[in-house]
Amino acid sequence: MKKALTTIFCIALALCFLTSASYAKREKFGSDKRHDMAKRVNFKTSTEKIRWKMVMPWSKGLLFYDIAVHFADSVRLASAGRLDIKPFSAGELVPAMQSFDAVSEGSAQVGHDWPGYWKGKNEAFVAFASVPFGLDAEGYNIWLYEKGGLEMMQELYGQFNLFALPGGQVGQEMGLSSNKRSAKMEDFKGMRVRTPGWYMDIMNNLGASVTPLPGGEVYLALERGVIDAAEFSSPAINYPMGFDEITKYAIQPGVHQPGVQCALFFNKDAYEKLPEDLKWIIDICARETQLWSYNWINSLNAEAVRRFKDKMEFVKMDKETLIEFRKTTKTYLDGVKAKYPDVKKVLDSQEAFIADFADWRDARSGATPWPYETYIGGRITE
Repeated sequence: MKKALTTIFCIALALCFLTSASYAKREKFGSDKRHDMAKRVNFKTSTEKIRWKMVMPWSKGLLFYDIAVHFADSVRLASAGRLDIKPFSAGELVPAMQSFDAVSEGSAQVGHDWPGYWKGKNEAFVAFASVPFGLDAEGYNIWLYEKGGLEMMQELYGQFNLFALPGGQVGQEMGLSSNKRSAKMEDFKGMRVRTPGWYMDIMNNLGASVTPLPGGEVYLALERGVIDAAEFSSPAINYPMGFDEITKYAIQPGVHQPGVQCALFFNKDAYEKLPEDLKWIIDICARETQLWSYNWINSLNAEAVRRFKDKMEFVKMDKETLIEFRKTTKTYLDGVKAKYPDVKKVLDSQEAFIADFADWRDARSGATPWPYETYIGGRITE
């Protein structure tokens, strides 16, 4: 009897699986391209031991340095040491801002960056780093991996004898650490601010006076009153810099960088000489670094913000100011697109994705995981 019951149960279970397929009225929605690649593995594990040098614009005190090292460690582990990438912080092998050229020319094989640093080589690099009111972390991940962004990134870096992969996403930056309370548009007029890139031009257009000071000079400039406010990075990266010791306010949100994207770039000649299995290890470790960095930094951000609140007042720009900010940003970016064809190509692609994603963003809104009391108090969206 027991054997018969088992047989009946197995038959019933099989029928459930078979009949469930009949509920599908359309073809499968989406596919994983890697599945087909994995079925056609025509290479063997390499035995050659390869040593590479990695350069970057980061000092060892910055968490960006740790992200770069994480990638190198992951490759070493996954390859069992067959590909050993030795990281060098800024100035150890080459000066910070010469890391791009060092890899392009082959004196180092790999680099890590925030692509906006290479604005002077091609304006479009900024779009792969951070765009004011542009892609957030989720947006960068989807756009890069699913909507053609990665191919555009590789095309741009390829102009300089480089092969590139996304190499770290740390999410939204903190807004301005400021000694002036600023929540409305008029509050920014005349404010002396530290920020680089496109945001510098946008703030200047709003009537601020902006300088792109290096990170190491920001604390002293704030302390001496040379500038009124500054932005640098995410809360976890800002906290060791001590801005809360010398400023009163944290002006939020960080609209200048809704998502901070880093890249790994490889000398193309060195990369192409790699055995196929090591190329796959690099690709997979880069993707793992992209995921890990976001989780790691944002976990630290939560604690850093709590510590900042001990000494700083967090001030939110009002809705009208954010809308005006957005309008000013669009006018500026439209001008950049008109001047630089590469920028237009990339930003048009990002903006098309933002529009395509809007229906889902709207449909899912209202389920933000706030603490219970916050939610029932009426705050249901982020």
